[in-house]
Parts: sequence; C-alpha cells; structure tokens
Amino acid sequence: MKEKVKVNEQARLAALYEVSSRLGASLDLAEVLNQVMDAIIQLTGAERGFLMLIEKGSGELQTMAARNMDQKTIDGRSMQISRTVVERAIATKEGILTNNAQEDDRFAGQQSVVGYQLRSIMCAPLRARGEMLGAVYVDNRLFTSVFDNADLSLLVTFANQAAVAIDNARLFTQTDQSLSRRVEELSLFQRIDQELNKSLDLNHILNLALNWAISHTDAGGGSIGLMQTDDETEKRYLRLLVHRGAATEQEERDDEEILVPISHPVLEQVLAGEQSIFTRPVAPEQAIDGTPAVSQLAVPIKRDGMTTGLITLESHLPYAINDEEIAFVERLADRAAVAIKNARLYEEIQFVSKAKSEFISVVTHELRLPMTAIKGYNDLLLGGMTGPLTDQQKQFLQVIRRNVNRMQDLVSDLSDINHIESGRMKFEYEPFDIRETVNEVCDNMKEVIMSKRQSLTIEALSVSADVYADPKRIGQVLTNLVSNAYKYTPEGGQITVRVQERANFAEIAVIDDGIGISEENQAKLFTQFFRAEDQAVREQTGWGLGLSIVKKMVEAQGGEIDFESELNHGSTFIFTIPLANIKEATSIPT
Repeated sequence: MKEKVKVNEQARLAALYEVSSRLGASLDLAEVLNQVMDAIIQLTGAERGFLMLIEKGSGELQTMAARNMDQKTIDGRSMQISRTVVERAIATKEGILTNNAQEDDRFAGQQSVVGYQLRSIMCAPLRARGEMLGAVYVDNRLFTSVFDNADLSLLVTFANQAAVAIDNARLFTQTDQSLSRRVEELSLFQRIDQELNKSLDLNHILNLALNWAISHTDAGGGSIGLMQTDDETEKRYLRLLVHRGAATEQEERDDEEILVPISHPVLEQVLAGEQSIFTRPVAPEQAIDGTPAVSQLAVPIKRDGMTTGLITLESHLPYAINDEEIAFVERLADRAAVAIKNARLYEEIQFVSKAKSEFISVVTHELRLPMTAIKGYNDLLLGGMTGPLTDQQKQFLQVIRRNVNRMQDLVSDLSDINHIESGRMKFEYEPFDIRETVNEVCDNMKEVIMSKRQSLTIEALSVSADVYADPKRIGQVLTNLVSNAYKYTPEGGQITVRVQERANFAEIAVIDDGIGISEENQAKLFTQFFRAEDQAVREQTGWGLGLSIVKKMVEAQGGEIDFESELNHGSTFIFTIPLANIKEATSIPT
C-alpha cells in the first residue's frame, strides 16, 4: 500500500487550495461526489472513502460515492464501514478520529467494527446552509495510527467546502417552480466561488464578497468586516470596510474603515443568535456603520460555527432586500467564510515562512565565519605550520576537516533552499550546449567513480539545439544526481548519463544499476531531510537535502524531474530543460 506523504502546513494549505479551487467547476452531482471523494483521499492519504447523504423525506443515509486511492469506484461487496461512526459524526456535528477502532471504547463493541476488522477511521459531517447533508468517511483497514489530528482538521475544513459544492449540485438537479431562478443563482455562485478562490489576498476577497452582495441586491451600499481582539485590552470589536453607494462586481475602492464595539445593539444580536438580523425601520443607534438607512441587513460570516465577521447592507427604500436576497447573501457569506479562512491561513503561513527564511539567513551567515576559521587553522596544523604532528594527531585533524566540510555542505544546501523558496535565488540564464555541461560534470566525477571500479558512460544523442537555463545551476543538479548514483551503486556497477531531445526540451537521464528505492520510500524521496533507513543508505554521508534542492532548481528553470526505481534493480532520474530556440530544434528518434 502507498503510504501518505506527511507535509508541512504550507504544503497542506497549498494542497487544500488546489483541490478546493476545482470544486466549483461542475454542477453534475455524480461528478461532484466523485471529485469530493478523490480529493479527500488525496488530502488524507486514506485507503478508501465513502460519501453518504441523508435522503430527504425518509431521513435514511444513502451511500452516494465510494472510491479508493486509485480513483476507482468501490463495488458493493467492499462497502464495509462503521455506520456507528457515521451516525455519531452527524449527531454530534463534529469530526471523529480513531486510530484503532478495534480497541476504541466508543466503537470496539460494534459488530461492523469487529466483523470488518476496521482500524484507522476518520469521519466528518457535511453541512450547508445550516442543514445536515450527510458525512464523509475514510479509513485504512490494514494499519493503525494512519491519521492524526492535523488530518482530521484538514478533513473537516474540506468537508465544509465540499458540502457547499454538493449542496449546489443537489439544488441544481431539483426540478421545481423556481428552477430557472435557481439555475441562474447557482451559475452565479459557481462564478463567485471561482472568483473568491482565485486569490489568497484577504483585502481582495473582502472587497469581492461585498461587491457581489451589493451588486446582486437592491442595497444602496454596505460594509464587510472581521472580528478582532485588541492586544492590550483583549476586547473584541468589528473592523469594518464601508462602501458608500452601490459598487460593481470587480470594483475595489479605498473606502472608509471604522471600528464597531461589540456592545453595538445589532452586532450583539447577531453574535448572540449566530444568525442574520433584518431591521426596518433603522434607528440611528442601530446603523452598523453609521449610515442613515430605512432597511438594514446584517449577515454573519461564520467559521466552524462561530461568527468571525459581518456583511451589512443598507437601503433607503422601504421594501428593499427581500427574502430571496437575504438567502443569497447568507449563501454568499458561507462561501466568503471559506475564502477568508484560506487567506488568513495563507497570511499566517507567509509570516512563518518569512521568519524561517530570515532565521536561516542569519544562521548560515553566522556559521560560515567560524567554520572558515576552523578549517583555516586546521589546514595550518595539518600543513606543519606549528611543528610536527603524530599520526594520531593527523588522524584527529582529518576527522575535523571532514566534518567541517560536511557542515559547509549543509549550510550551502540550506542557503540554496532558502533562496529558492524565498524567490531570492538568482539564475544567470543563457543558451548553452548541454552536452558540454554533461562532459564537464562527468570528467569531474570520473576519478571518484573509478575508485569504486564503476563504469561511467555518456550517451549524447544528436541534440541539435542549445538549452536555455543557468549552466552553473544545471551543473549543480547533474552533479548531485551523478553523485547519488555513485554513492548508491556497488563496486563494479554501471552509471549512464543519456542526453536527448523530447519535444521542446532536452531530457537528461542518470541511470544506475544500484540498490534502488523501495516503493515505501519513493513517496518521500523529494522531502527535505528525508533519508531511507536502509543500511546501505545510512552508510553514506548526507543530510537528505540534495534531491529537494534538485527538484526546486529544475522546476524554477522551467523543467520537470521524475524517476523510476525498483528495489535492488537500480534507479533512473530524468530531468528536462527548455530548448533555447524551439523553432530550430528537430525531433530526435528515441
């Protein structure tokens, strides 16, 4: 079974943003359900997953989608799940995680858990517009402790977004008297979802949501704001962005920003009831943003069941903002809440990433100075500048030199990763003959490769055009791959570097007949600081950063990298570089 790749928070957010942005692309219910399950399995690394919806009228749970990790539908014979877990998630309206259902007091006694030998399970309810739609359920029947709390949080977050897409698709399939109105509105929300999910900029999202609310109702103006807490007084308040007058859908203006105390009578009502408040007529003290109005609608923006913000609309017309428009703004607020949450998480991740980048910059700079001094004085001692040395003293100094060199490599690798991730790495692009770089790297590696009696072969098929990249960085990439092939290929082995053209790219492959990579480790191969536990790997020096740097450098220069490997049968690493002039390039037979 493929193991899930554990990822950091920034990668989790990126994955969540990627799969979420695809949800609004279809209104076909079956397609949406399969999309949701495939996305959930991708996010959590589960073995299989099920999506169950509550049938209107009977209230019974119906399995609407059942998928496995290969994105295939599960047949009826394999649909053994714990309905107790599902029903509990729906009843409590909370996500459930158990890492060994066989020993979990909540479920161990259930016939389904025992009979189906269920182990690692997660389940999250599906809710939209205040209605319970059903639940999503994922499990791994073979292993325990597959999921953690971060996985459950990710599942619950995505389930909230998926519920909106499922709700849209279900509503779209209904045929009733207001079908044309609903189709128009759902199409509009599809567009709104796509617009909101295009950006992770918080102010842009707030402006978009408010502009949609004003332009699709009879409101004459409005405001949108988020709840905040004063760091000194610890008092909560609402920070409002106010639009005076109507706005177009895409308009962003430098409007007034005001602070509303939590004691405001309408804000108090919204927070107490967690629901929309429609006021007509509006007394001066009831105006959220101080704008005189006849009608006022205050709609909460809720996240995880709590009010985190407010959309307010006003009108001078006595019968403006009807029930349909109120429902529209409430659904808009649900969508805005998801986008706002993603934007806030992104801001937090960016802040942490910047702090990490600055920390690494300081550390690498501060480490270089003492390492240079240590290496310099060590070389003076080894060179006999302070007098003759015993054999044991020379041996100790050689150990110091080797470890300083390792530390310099680590500092260099950390610096490279930091520069790439922060966008500060400079690439000196120019057209050059990739074969010359391959020959140079192989010449530099020849002596060390011959020391293990290995064979190094270059197969440079007739590449007819230069590539366009940074020759120094491409040489660094190739050196790393050839070095890995040398390290993990036994004495007497064969290493081949092959160069050929593929469409508009030069393709460079480094092939060895070494120890290969297990299927378990392949999924983690490009993860920073990952090193396999195999003894043959641990015998080689390294920090587990090389392949991560290689991948980032190749992709930063417009190429791609991939590999094929089988345990004990060698590995092939292939990366591409764009051709400098694709018009002059000709196809090369494979």
